[in-house]
Amino acid sequence: MAEQKKQKVGSKKVNQLRPLDFGVNITVKVISKKLIAQRNRIAECLVGDETGIIIFTARNDQVDLIQEGSTLVLTKAKVDMFKGSMRLAVDRFGRIEVGAPASFSVEQDVNMSLIEFERVDVVV
Repeated sequence: MAEQKKQKVGSKKVNQLRPLDFGVNITVKVISKKLIAQRNRIAECLVGDETGIIIFTARNDQVDLIQEGSTLVLTKAKVDMFKGSMRLAVDRFGRIEVGAPASFSVEQDVNMSLIEFERVDVVV
């Protein structure tokens, strides 16, 4: 109960993320950054908090903001699906800010991007 009061309204932890979530406010620490496409400026970054890690897809100017070891405050982020796994992203409606160094240590044993999801259509 005390932990829920400490979190901001609408904020989540990495292990609480679900496929196609949107409007997510989350604070994460960058573990690694890998440039995927030079021309389109896309990078995949491994980010996490004290509950787990997830892959964050950075595009265009976002690539310049992200440095290994920095703390990011993501506002109105969304969870995209790529080949059945979750990816965290911030589109034009969201915002990325570099925050003060986080006091938490990242839990690297729980990788939310390794969980595979399958779409099931239900006919009613």
